[in-house]
Amino acid sequence: MESFYAVLPITMIVLLLSIFLVPIEVGTMAMFIVGAAMLIFGMGMFQLGADTAMSTIGEGIGVHLAKAKKIPLIAIVALIMGVLITIAEPDLQVLSNQVPAIPNATIIWTVAIGVGIFLSVAVLRIAFNFNLSKMLIILYSALLVLSFFIPKEFLAVAFDSGGVTTGPITVPFIMALGVGISSMRLDKYASSDSFGLVSLSSVGPILAVLILGCFYNTQEAAYSSAALFSVVTMRDVFMTFTKEIPHFLTEVSISILPIVLMSLGFQLLTHRYNKRQKIKITIGFGYTYIGLVLFLCGVNVGFAPVGTILGNSLAATSQKWLLIPIGMLIGYFIVKAEPAIQILNHQVQTITNGKISEYAMNSCLSIGVAVSVGLAMFRVLTGMPIQYIIIPGYILALVLSRLVPPIFVGIAFDSGGVASGPMTSTFLLPLCIGVCESLGGNIMTDAFGVVALVALTPLIAIQLMGLLYKFKLKKSKKNVSSVSEIPVDSDEIIEIWED
Repeated sequence: MESFYAVLPITMIVLLLSIFLVPIEVGTMAMFIVGAAMLIFGMGMFQLGADTAMSTIGEGIGVHLAKAKKIPLIAIVALIMGVLITIAEPDLQVLSNQVPAIPNATIIWTVAIGVGIFLSVAVLRIAFNFNLSKMLIILYSALLVLSFFIPKEFLAVAFDSGGVTTGPITVPFIMALGVGISSMRLDKYASSDSFGLVSLSSVGPILAVLILGCFYNTQEAAYSSAALFSVVTMRDVFMTFTKEIPHFLTEVSISILPIVLMSLGFQLLTHRYNKRQKIKITIGFGYTYIGLVLFLCGVNVGFAPVGTILGNSLAATSQKWLLIPIGMLIGYFIVKAEPAIQILNHQVQTITNGKISEYAMNSCLSIGVAVSVGLAMFRVLTGMPIQYIIIPGYILALVLSRLVPPIFVGIAFDSGGVASGPMTSTFLLPLCIGVCESLGGNIMTDAFGVVALVALTPLIAIQLMGLLYKFKLKKSKKNVSSVSEIPVDSDEIIEIWED
């Protein structure tokens, strides 16, 4: 039911647009509706599988490493896991195909090593209790300075890479790993510090791809639009999906295999799980596999072509500026259909004992992504360089990180990476591409960057929620008694959100 309510709004928006603004062939809409159904079942099964398998294994590895208390071992294991999980991320394959100036294997391994190194840095931060806000200020300052020294055609792709690597495979595992690692610390800030692994892991691929961009010429880079399938009857629709599913069966098998092998090796070495738990985890991996196959097939075959058609058709009308409010409306609802977002929101609610609810997280993320898609449409229409948005945006986010309680910093920067998942790369990106093609713009500089913007605005939205929390908390404390210090960890959060 959660998946149904997440996918229904974006489906209805596209249907209404096809009736009143952009006539779309019945066959294409049939593909879209079938794709939406596959999204609903796929996301539901994936969430169930991720909760019972990947999150369990990730937290188990984290707890075991924490008990070992061998810092070099923790760092090495985190590095290896980061590389393996990133190679398994389907969204990374999408990104690598968009940059023909660089061999696929080169960009995949570059991004994977970047994630691995910074995941290792992230777990060391938890172990040694380093301040997340200060680390993010230093790292993002370095990224913004470096951005002035690479080709402009490569800049948007580099920042996009930070979003696509934190997708449905990576997030459940990394977030659970953070919960396990943080258990080695018994101080009151340990639960807050379990967040932040995703945010630091997102820095690695951006930095790695920016450095890679200094050595490659991207002038010839081009984008391949989503394929439009020729369908007339429902039999054609059925045969099209039947023909495409084997591709995703293979792709997801390759994606899941490294994690399954890593889980098997962990169990053989530690014997952590009993027979009943092993059966549950195995079934969970089955749910994850089937759910991800259905989800990716529905998004790529049913949704992506419609995104391109909508972009082309809306840009060809005399009311081009309607793209901004329409894009914001799509962005508001599409983030709810990201499978990893639901995993994050559930974990936030669990770790904060329900004081930061899934509803509050969903609302903030929806508003943030709506703004980001509106900005992306504005960029496509005007050709505004992405630096004009990225640099002020990250400066604001980093300033806020010094003003809000620490738990909101980790949640916010994790949310940025998680929000830019498969729905963004396979629907919003084709939508921007379609607009850019229709207007005759530069796809590499104007259309790319929507993933980066989707990853940026939640940082600000969630931290603004943190400022509101801090203000309400201070006000409520004053009404009760004179308090000199404001609590900043999740265990001390009072019933602000219930109000």
